[in-house]
Amino acid sequence: MSQAYEAFARRDVAAVMALVDPQIEVRQTELLPWGGTYTGTQGLLGFFTRLLSHVDSRVEVEEYIEAGEQVIAIGYTRGEVRQSGRHFDVRLAHVWTVKDGKLARFEPYVDTPRMLEALAL
Repeated sequence: MSQAYEAFARRDVAAVMALVDPQIEVRQTELLPWGGTYTGTQGLLGFFTRLLSHVDSRVEVEEYIEAGEQVIAIGYTRGEVRQSGRHFDVRLAHVWTVKDGKLARFEPYVDTPRMLEALAL
């Protein structure tokens, strides 16, 4: 799992795509500007494009919890809002579903009120 976060930190799209199932599903609350449901590798690219158009973010995972097919990553997302330059430091829990060794589903949960406050929405 740490490989996915390391690849994202490097913005290494090819390395991330090598880890995911071609039909990956991403679901994040629509309260965030990049939220919604995305399907497939093109959907995953769309999610990251929308996310990174709003924030310059890095994820710091403190703990992984394995629960059958799911792996939960708990930590922080830290960075700055692109539009305002405002810094944020927000708790997160990412729920990943792993099937046949590939990342098949990604459900990122962040402290939404704090993120919305940083975004000034």
